[in-house]
Amino acid sequence: MEDLYKAGGLGVILRELKPLLNLDCVTVTGQTLGERLDLEPAYVNREVVRPFDDPIQPMGGLVALFGSLAPGGAILKRSAADPTLFESEGRALVFSSLEDLAARVDEPDLDVCADDVLILQNAGPKSAAAMPEAGYLPIPKKLARAGVRDMVRISDARMSGTAYGTIVLHVTPESAIGGPLSLVRSGDRIRVSVKNRRLDLLVEETELARRRDKLLTATVPVHRRGYKKLYYNSVLQADAGCDFDFLRDPSLD
Repeated sequence: MEDLYKAGGLGVILRELKPLLNLDCVTVTGQTLGERLDLEPAYVNREVVRPFDDPIQPMGGLVALFGSLAPGGAILKRSAADPTLFESEGRALVFSSLEDLAARVDEPDLDVCADDVLILQNAGPKSAAAMPEAGYLPIPKKLARAGVRDMVRISDARMSGTAYGTIVLHVTPESAIGGPLSLVRSGDRIRVSVKNRRLDLLVEETELARRRDKLLTATVPVHRRGYKKLYYNSVLQADAGCDFDFLRDPSLD
């Protein structure tokens, strides 16, 4: 933030984005956004803020993935991931909860290799965990000791914006409400394609239907009163911003 301040402040960023903005939007000052930007100092430190037509990278830092594992979408922070994993397929290793992850991920005899895909279930907005910053799944200790620094990790949780790794987050619909993530079993094949913006579970539909039939009812916690009742009855999925349903204008859906 200090570098951004020295570069000329947030107005610098907004001026570079002017072709994409509604400059007639009225701000809290009573002026339009265009008028506010015209008042900003013209100084730009190009070592910090690149021109709109000369970005650091040709693509954005985030990419949305869709497919049989994430019909409603999932997010990969492409800029923090290992490009060699952008087009990959691997065997799933499933952790059914945060507690299961903590209990098993560092076991010496864990059946895992660097090409596997770590899956964390039941960490989304309607889970008992309520979508914590748990998407940054640790590299299993046996692999970390062997020098593995990154591998594909997938969950319906979130993570800090400063975290590094090939980590797919916000899988929607989430496990707790019976989304496809809840059907993944260790040994399944998972395919990730950043190029095609795909995230797919490579399991026959007949097998997925069989698993669906065996699933218990949704694992959304039930609360009789208070804020938790309000939260679990009303919170939306990640693709809707985890907003409360009663705060949204139905006419905008």
